[in-house]
Amino acid sequence: VQLQASGGGLVQAGGSLRLSCTVSGLTFSSYVMGWFRQAPGKEREFVAAISRSGGVTYYAKSVKGRVTMSRDNAKNTVYLQMNSLFPEDTAVYFCAATKKTLLPDYSYSRDYDYWGQGTQVTVSS
Repeated sequence: VQLQASGGGLVQAGGSLRLSCTVSGLTFSSYVMGWFRQAPGKEREFVAAISRSGGVTYYAKSVKGRVTMSRDNAKNTVYLQMNSLFPEDTAVYFCAATKKTLLPDYSYSRDYDYWGQGTQVTVSS
């Protein structure tokens, strides 16, 4: 199983980035997908998750209204569109996959089975 995240980079505050995560080695449409991030010296935190069909999304309060998660099951890919970025959004962003269903939310990293390697997002002030 491989989860390949991409799209990170350096952007000025107020700017936008779109992250992608392409998955192989599993039946993509059977997995809920999530994005997490980890800033230096901080714990990994939940950013967003999306249901298997893409019809339901979950967002952390810190990013709600600025971030949109989507998926394309035909391409085995999830996306994270991030707008109005703040320096506090600087972190390594990880995508993750879980086959667990019916969870009240998908914000706990322990619920995920597979993880990508992460992509660095740096927001300058």
